[in-house]
Amino acid sequence: MSSSERVAVFIDGANLYAATRTLEFDIDYRKLLAEIKSWGRLIRAFYYTAIIEDDEYSSIRPLLDWLDYNGFSVVTKNAKSFTDESGRRKIKGNMDIELAVDALELAPYIDRAVIFSGDGDFTRVVEALQRKGVHVSVISTLASKPPMIADDLRRQADEFIDITQLIGKIGRDPEVRAERIRRRDESKPD
Repeated sequence: MSSSERVAVFIDGANLYAATRTLEFDIDYRKLLAEIKSWGRLIRAFYYTAIIEDDEYSSIRPLLDWLDYNGFSVVTKNAKSFTDESGRRKIKGNMDIELAVDALELAPYIDRAVIFSGDGDFTRVVEALQRKGVHVSVISTLASKPPMIADDLRRQADEFIDITQLIGKIGRDPEVRAERIRRRDESKPD
């Protein structure tokens, strides 16, 4: 990777959250930005997530505010809530189209796209970016059971990076995570 390489980051928030939760670590987004900046000249860092419209306070709001004030372009849309046939409440909030459109619009201005997602739906987006001359790195994991990365996406990417290789560079201090979990558990009613 060249320091003059123009890099854009596209983070599928729900997918990254699922991967890090499974691997039991938290992302330090300040460290993540620093790591990506060491790969080249960061043009843009996007973070995509759906939010529940009727939640007055969502636990993701503080993260989104922090990201928005600290160099990320946060892209959200309202999740749809519905009740399935067995009476369970389900949330649907897919951000694939938003990520794909932004990546393709930015393609003429970047040399490398870094996609944090293992979702196989992005395989065609990766192909399209490659046809435009963009090198695509996909970051997800094979370490979870089952793996979070779709095999076709991993094969299509120019480079697959298992997020476990980056934990030391972008992970939050495990003691900070343990303290946060302890405080959360203490605040729960018995």
